Amino acid sequence: MPDKPPERKSKISASRKLMLKSLMVAKAKEELEQELVEKEEQKEKYLEEKVPPIQISGMSATELKALCEELHAKLDVVDEERYDIEAKVLHNTREIKDLNIKVLDLRGKFKRPNLRRVRVSADAILRSLLGSKHKVSMDLRANLKSVKKEDTEKEKTVEVSDWRKNVEAMSGMEGRKKMFDAAKGQAQ
Repeated sequence: MPDKPPERKSKISASRKLMLKSLMVAKAKEELEQELVEKEEQKEKYLEEKVPPIQISGMSATELKALCEELHAKLDVVDEERYDIEAKVLHNTREIKDLNIKVLDLRGKFKRPNLRRVRVSADAILRSLLGSKHKVSMDLRANLKSVKKEDTEKEKTVEVSDWRKNVEAMSGMEGRKKMFDAAKGQAQ
């Protein structure tokens, strides 16, 4: 049995560890805020490139209606694309989940739930397996080998006689011969 190496004591004190952890958290928070600001800037740049400012001043009512209809048509196209992309993302996430489950199954790390013990009779098991159309009863007690009580009682009743007479009759060489002959007769 290999011995585990003794755990080394940390060379950094607890207060120093706490200070380092707090510094790391503060640095991560700063980087996260910086990342959010950069994303907002990128979004604004993209919108400036793709969506030019609209000049409404000096337009007649019919021109404004035409502009609104054009913008609504573009919105409809964008909404359709967004819907299609969302559907693809949902499909892909389902597929990823299914594949992850398959991978876990293959690895053998899938945790099976604790099963409760349920008492079910043999008839109920057969009904569930064969269906309700088949009427099969499985009476296990009926299939057991039956033993007649009379046979066992006959075997138990052995001649009980005075043991002193039996000892006198079996003493000597003749008694042993009688025992040998009696045993031989029973075996045949």
